[in-house]
Amino acid sequence: MKKKAIIAILGGAGMMGQGIIRDLLSDRTIIDIAEVRLFDTNRERMAALREQLDDSRLTLHDLDVADPAALARSLAGADICINSVPTLAGFQMDIFGAALAAGVDYVDLGGLGTYTVKQLEWQERFRQAGVVAVLGVGADPGMSNVICRAVADELDEVDSINLYWAATLTGKENPVLVPPYSVSTVLAEYAHPCLQFLDGRHVECQPQTGIEVIDLPQPWGRCEFMYSIHSEQLTVPLADGIRQKGIKEFTWKLHLPNREHEAWVGLVKAGFGDFDRTVDINGTAVRPLDVLNAVINRNIAEKQDQIPEQQSHEIHFAIGRGRKGGKAATARCEVLVRPNEMYEGYVDAATSMNASIAVQLMLSETRRPGVYAPEAYFDVKSYFREAEKRKFAITLTTDMA
Repeated sequence: MKKKAIIAILGGAGMMGQGIIRDLLSDRTIIDIAEVRLFDTNRERMAALREQLDDSRLTLHDLDVADPAALARSLAGADICINSVPTLAGFQMDIFGAALAAGVDYVDLGGLGTYTVKQLEWQERFRQAGVVAVLGVGADPGMSNVICRAVADELDEVDSINLYWAATLTGKENPVLVPPYSVSTVLAEYAHPCLQFLDGRHVECQPQTGIEVIDLPQPWGRCEFMYSIHSEQLTVPLADGIRQKGIKEFTWKLHLPNREHEAWVGLVKAGFGDFDRTVDINGTAVRPLDVLNAVINRNIAEKQDQIPEQQSHEIHFAIGRGRKGGKAATARCEVLVRPNEMYEGYVDAATSMNASIAVQLMLSETRRPGVYAPEAYFDVKSYFREAEKRKFAITLTTDMA
């Protein structure tokens, strides 16, 4: 009988971590789970989640990831480590290295490009140790990488793949700024230079550039997309089976809801884009990120009664251009994530559910030791089958010129 899995999730009391746990312990799972070990510093949020889920397989553990010995203990006996600690907290490589040392398979929610490149350099170390690591397994990156693979597989020759993500909110205007994910990640997307793959090489582009306006179906409508820091453009054009098809261009562009977009632009204008460099306040060195996080969290807590019911709509799509059978062709893969009662209790169902999908596929299918981006590891059909179980609407089309 196959061994039941023991899963360790670090930072599991955060927004994404809680969602990953919800999906792992749902009736959608395709693996047998003995235990999900939740490691975090926030005992109150951990306890609240266990009370909500009422599942004896969920166990709670305090963890300071800055303590190497405690980090090593957190992985002992686990089959896989889910790193849900915010990338810019600064522990990405520490956790990655600890998983290798413990011989425990590993996933994370993305390294914003810089960490992803560093992690991929450990390919041979992981392969020799018989350990698997798949990097960036949420929605973007994660599912987005897989749809790029689907597009590339439709074409014999690839000139370009352009990847987009747009979110919009319907309902009454929210007077409270609620971040879509980690504040540091959003600020990095709006304030930091990024690499895009242009003319067959990686080129540094300034933040909030590469503006492109696309008319999408309602409720998105006309969307203005921009370049932003991400990992897909650093891995997809170099992936086996895509690189050999001659790809010369790969870009990733973002669109957040209009009013929220304005807020993040304003915060960057005010200087919060440089969020790690301390400022002196009455003789005390303070990080702008810590202040901003504290203010945003306090504002959300104090104004809960003012936050209206809103519904989130997401569209993820990749457009590949090239040739098929010697003729010009355009392949498009699109994933729609519309409101669904299945997503109740999730802050970001797409990110957390996709991370859960990745973990389950890794634990249920033949292992391939090494370090991979999602487009290089997952089978498209298997992945899409699990995504559709979670009510993500997927279409893949190819148009011949």
